[in-house]
Amino acid sequence: MAKKIADQLIETLAATGIERIYAVTGDSLNEVNEAVRKNDKIKWIHVRHEETGAYAAGAEAQLTGHPGCCAGSSGPGHVHLINGLYDAQRSGAPVIAIASAIPTYEFGTEYFQETNTIKLFNDCSYYNEVATTPKQFPRILQSAIQTAITRKGVSVIGLPGDLAKATSASVDSSTHAYPTKSEICPAEEDLAQLADLLNKHERITLFCGIGCRGAHEEVIALSEKLNAPVVYTFKGKMDVQYENPYEVGMTGLLGMPSGYYSMHEAEVLVMLGTDFPYSAFLPDDIKIVQIDIKPERLGRRAKLAIGLCGDVKMTIQALLRMLNPKTNDSFLVKQLKRYEGVKKDLAAYTEDKGETNKIHPEYVMSEIDKLASDDAIFTVDTGMTCVWGARYLQATGKRHMLGSFNHGSMANALPQAIGAALACPERQVIALCGDGGLSMTLGDLQTVVQYKLPIKIIVFNNRSLGMVKLEMEVDGLPDWQTDMLNPNFAQVAEAMGMTGFNVSDPEEVLTTLYNAFEIDGPILINIMTDPNALAMPPKIELGQMVGFAQSMYKLLINGRTQEVIDTINSNYKHIREVF
Repeated sequence: MAKKIADQLIETLAATGIERIYAVTGDSLNEVNEAVRKNDKIKWIHVRHEETGAYAAGAEAQLTGHPGCCAGSSGPGHVHLINGLYDAQRSGAPVIAIASAIPTYEFGTEYFQETNTIKLFNDCSYYNEVATTPKQFPRILQSAIQTAITRKGVSVIGLPGDLAKATSASVDSSTHAYPTKSEICPAEEDLAQLADLLNKHERITLFCGIGCRGAHEEVIALSEKLNAPVVYTFKGKMDVQYENPYEVGMTGLLGMPSGYYSMHEAEVLVMLGTDFPYSAFLPDDIKIVQIDIKPERLGRRAKLAIGLCGDVKMTIQALLRMLNPKTNDSFLVKQLKRYEGVKKDLAAYTEDKGETNKIHPEYVMSEIDKLASDDAIFTVDTGMTCVWGARYLQATGKRHMLGSFNHGSMANALPQAIGAALACPERQVIALCGDGGLSMTLGDLQTVVQYKLPIKIIVFNNRSLGMVKLEMEVDGLPDWQTDMLNPNFAQVAEAMGMTGFNVSDPEEVLTTLYNAFEIDGPILINIMTDPNALAMPPKIELGQMVGFAQSMYKLLINGRTQEVIDTINSNYKHIREVF
């Protein structure tokens, strides 16, 4: 019996190592669905929303390094993929997206559910083509997979429904992808120039990103030789922080004063494997060096003294033999001492558990950190949950943390946890959700139940869009339309077939978390956290203080006195940071 294009697609994906397709089936995707049913090497994961599928595929790719795969049916189905694909593209996650489309003979007629997939996906992919003939399809498929693997991003394959059921044809070109691991190191003369710069200066700080993954020992060795404090990004935290005697915390919107000042008081800042997007947190009056595997990133965030293209691990290995060991450690000691003070402040926030329906989120996250396994996978929703995760979840060398760190989308934690649980069934997966984020993806709680995924879903329920509220206050605006009227999330979870807990008493947090983590199967814990808990930036500007004061004043004159009192009472510990 002749092989259909849909069968050819699935056999090629399976041969590539793809084990799952996250999708909602229907109309133009039905032939692909049938091909999966007949193939025992690949599974169809029936998500409730295609955006969830794209996020899950991206999470799987980030954890395994292998391509993830998602699909959407013609028109609205594949349009729903876009947000998750943007996140995968910006996270460097190889993802294959099958954009099923209307029959080829209806192209250009404004047919039912017609979209222009080329225009639609061009901005969130490295490869984006529509196949229209059997001879063309395998070549497009091979190119899409090869591009996703090589460039670590999204490839979109437009597959019309009539082509999916057509008979496949043989082609002369390759039909499988090839591994692209390579070693990249800067030229000897460029490394010598960098070594000369570092040998001439005493106060040097390393700023490490996700590009330092796999180079932990090298980063430590470089820091030791230079007596350099190590600052890291949120994405780089889990790969840099652990067993690192030179680390001084994060910088950025969610960072700490120790990280910020270690960079600004240095003479030279060495950026290793980071495309840190917040230029305002970078110093502009010192020498900056950037080393990145992608040369197009060099210099686009800061004015560089030196920019080198190279793998962080190999580059440091080659650089170390050119460096003279530093004997003066006064700069390093100063920054480490400041970091000790920051850690004491962070710990102080966890000592006050809060009160009924106003449980302190810092305390909750610190207890999650203690109870979670050494190789846990955390997914964090964008917003205040990200803040608490950044500050209180500690690296072990085995843990992973996933979030929408570059795209900054809400509602990523639950979808990413689904992909993580399927890709790594032997590891504990904890989804740290905001109430706003979970509200957007409630339907996919049913996906968790359907596939019996033992995800522990922790809802930081502050009854508001907390980060948006804080942004308004810093800008001098009274918060408006940020309140959330939520359902009882634990009861929703129970209705969908998973165990749910409600926690409103701070004294019940630890016991409930412990019991939930011991139960096999999906659990949702709805924790009523303090809606007035603030996240202070690493450096507080005068304009931010003035804006916040103006916001509080506007609340007062509009009769919202109690909110001002609650905000002050919830954040009295931060006064020490400000003054």
